[in-house]
Amino acid sequence: MSDDVAVKQQPAGQTTETVPAYSWYALGVLVLVYVLNFIDRQILSILANDIKADLGVDDAYIGFLYGTAFAVFYSLFGIPLGKLADSWKRVRLLVIGLTLWSTMTALSGFAKNAGMLAAARMGVGVGEATASPSAYSLISDWFPARLRATALAIYSSGLYIGGGVSLLIGAYIVDAWNQAYPDGGPWGIVGWQAAFLSVGIPGILLALWVSTLREPKRGAIDGIETPEDPAPFRGFFRELMQVIPPFTLFGALKRGPRALLLNVVGLVGFAIIAIILTILVPAKANVIVGFDDGFLAISDQWLFLGVGYYAVFSWAMGLRSRDLPTFRLTWGSPAFMVVILGYGMVALIAYTNSGLGPAYAERALGISKSEIALLLGAPGAVAGFLGVILGGRMGDYLLERRGPDGRVLVVLFGLITPAPMIYLAFTTGSTATFYIASFLANMLSASALGAAAAASQSLVLPRMRGVATATFFLSTTLIGLGIGPFMAGYVSAVNGENLGLGVVSTLVFVPVGLVLLIAAFRFVPTATANVVERAKAAGEKIEA
Repeated sequence: MSDDVAVKQQPAGQTTETVPAYSWYALGVLVLVYVLNFIDRQILSILANDIKADLGVDDAYIGFLYGTAFAVFYSLFGIPLGKLADSWKRVRLLVIGLTLWSTMTALSGFAKNAGMLAAARMGVGVGEATASPSAYSLISDWFPARLRATALAIYSSGLYIGGGVSLLIGAYIVDAWNQAYPDGGPWGIVGWQAAFLSVGIPGILLALWVSTLREPKRGAIDGIETPEDPAPFRGFFRELMQVIPPFTLFGALKRGPRALLLNVVGLVGFAIIAIILTILVPAKANVIVGFDDGFLAISDQWLFLGVGYYAVFSWAMGLRSRDLPTFRLTWGSPAFMVVILGYGMVALIAYTNSGLGPAYAERALGISKSEIALLLGAPGAVAGFLGVILGGRMGDYLLERRGPDGRVLVVLFGLITPAPMIYLAFTTGSTATFYIASFLANMLSASALGAAAAASQSLVLPRMRGVATATFFLSTTLIGLGIGPFMAGYVSAVNGENLGLGVVSTLVFVPVGLVLLIAAFRFVPTATANVVERAKAAGEKIEA
């Protein structure tokens, strides 16, 4: 087993099913953290048209800023930070991350060009990468398995509350600031910059509250108590070296010439794919790469995603060598992969809908920011909250009634049912229809998250939950955020800035998700029942 930390399996009868009041209190604090997480992440959606006008970028670059620039760094740093969440103090890690992403959000308010704003979004991604690996692991140690989907759904409600509140806050601050300072305020700050500053600073204060939470004993509630890792940062830095280019090459070399060759093949392969996609799907903003006989312009979008996918490939190959049990229960598990990739399709469509919906409403339907905030943001928060809570409860109910595949059924529901609502919302000329269809789409897609998260957590051991969460979010970010918003923005840009067509185009991923989740019905029940046995077969040391 990795890092020589033995897991002690206790008799099932010693596993407590009582949920103390403190667990619910701590969960409430984590919900506030996640609310702020998504305020800081999502506020760009209501500011998109202002940023586009001030910085001179197109819809494709807005999709890149909202999605890829954030998603790649969130995903890559989520891997070593997920490992750290599995071996260090999760509360302490969350405090550090919250402070970092709040600071970077505030710094977004000083951005004077697209490059500066993209750099700040990258920093936000690194900080926010600490949140869910820490929170998922903490929640899994505060709540028994029978309530875990519900608890994770309650935590996940912060996503939708934060997304809705971000529209209210952003619209109010932009309108108030621009009215007070029509020619720019102190230091030349305009409305969208003031909005970033206003939501970033409170996070630093919230970090002080989070620091008071008590760290639970890892795995005790499941009867698989895991002692503290005596050298927690050893694994963190090892994972960091495996996932951040060009250190990935040195990490591969340490595993031998064959591993290095495989790594180089992966690097070249993803570079070729990035170049091909740049030719097929070009974007205006490019990174220039020099060669002896000239220069090659590679789209920021595909360069970032190419680096991201290569880094994940490199890390996964290294994980197989360093920690075979964790690899076998995540990347090597068909059940785990079809669950996270199936939910990735849900996330791709949902992120695009929520991220570009405000800009579409303002531009195509002529709705003011304040009205969007009131009639799209606030109801969207309620819709997401209701959807994720009801979906989580349904996931737990179906777990008892049907078994583990009951949660997969909820994820499937969250994939299929929002599609007609999204199509209606982005093709109608009626503002009332747009609001109603958007509300239903948000509620229905939100229903999948708690069940998908709980299903993925049930497929690994307690000590693997941070890495499993980071891997889960690789799908939601590198696929969902990394592809969806940019694809919609690109389709819009090449079709006369038609955002409605762009968002609707992402519905082509519904059949892909359907195939993956149908496969999950076959794989998940057996894999859930055999977690300990499969871990032992891969070399896990579990004391009876």
